[in-house]
Amino acid sequence: MTMSPPVIRLRVPTPEDAAAWHRAFDDPEVMEFHGGASQTLAHYEEFTARQRDHAERHGCCFYTLLDASGEVVGFTGAQPWPHDWGPVGEIEIGWRLGRAHWGKGYATVAARAALERVRAAGIGHVVAMVHEHNTRSIAVARRLGMRVAEHLVTPVSKSPARCFRLDL
Repeated sequence: MTMSPPVIRLRVPTPEDAAAWHRAFDDPEVMEFHGGASQTLAHYEEFTARQRDHAERHGCCFYTLLDASGEVVGFTGAQPWPHDWGPVGEIEIGWRLGRAHWGKGYATVAARAALERVRAAGIGHVVAMVHEHNTRSIAVARRLGMRVAEHLVTPVSKSPARCFRLDL
């Protein structure tokens, strides 16, 4: 039996979304490939504020991902690569879901919707940095049609990563 894709909605993060992201991502499994530890509420307050700025300046951001009932599921979208290593100067697509929402198709459906917004903003290609052992995110990148462009080692954690690329 084929499962129908989930109904989702993307919105530019609100200040209130910082607390929702904090709750959704306060889980060692969720953070396993994102530094391993939970972040503070202040981190998500700054992060959501930065995404609002990206939406204004670039026409896209990491959007808050909502399910059909309006519950915050996580985020997906695109932003300028925020580090001084790896794909500097590129636009990164990414996604992160709360653990309760894994395996339901949200990441792929939401990332496809985000790619439409990225295209509409006139961006010609995106990259995705994915930890070498993050099989779920690698599967999403492949479903989006992304191809491995480079293998890297992250400078802080020394973790192996794949840099995927997709021309839009």
